[in-house]
Amino acid sequence: MRIRYLVLSLLMSSLLIGCQSSPKKSTDVANGSKSAGTTDQRFGADTGGGFSGDPLTNPASPLAKRVLYFDFDSSEVSAEDRSIIAAHAEYLTKNPNVSVILEGHTDERGSREYNIALGERRAKAVQQLMLLQGVGQKQLQVISFGEERPVALGHDEAAWRLNRRVEILYSGK
Repeated sequence: MRIRYLVLSLLMSSLLIGCQSSPKKSTDVANGSKSAGTTDQRFGADTGGGFSGDPLTNPASPLAKRVLYFDFDSSEVSAEDRSIIAAHAEYLTKNPNVSVILEGHTDERGSREYNIALGERRAKAVQQLMLLQGVGQKQLQVISFGEERPVALGHDEAAWRLNRRVEILYSGK
């Protein structure tokens, strides 16, 4: 039993020693210079590099917002969401091999048939704005689930607000 603890302690010690890095002088970091034998350990905006991957995976990008919310019994896109749609439209026009599915959803109020139609009107409102900004028709697919796929299961305004939405789902990458 003691041997097990001794081996475990040695492993932990070696991991800690292996993870240590040499500290940099504060003047080196402030001046942005590198000392001989040290590496630059600054990351992100500090290095001036920023995010360089796919903009769809950048959490700071407007493309990260893929759910648009609607008022009760409305398919009118808000001014804030229009700028989000414009960003997605720009991305799609620059990437014609990428397509999206626009899923329309509603809250539970109203008949099943009415909610399917309302979800479709919402998704088509987003589609129309994207088409007007140059996105190809073949890049967009509209589907309505009405009230069938809620994200919030409550029966109050807070839940209904979350369920009145269009989701932008990317495919074809």
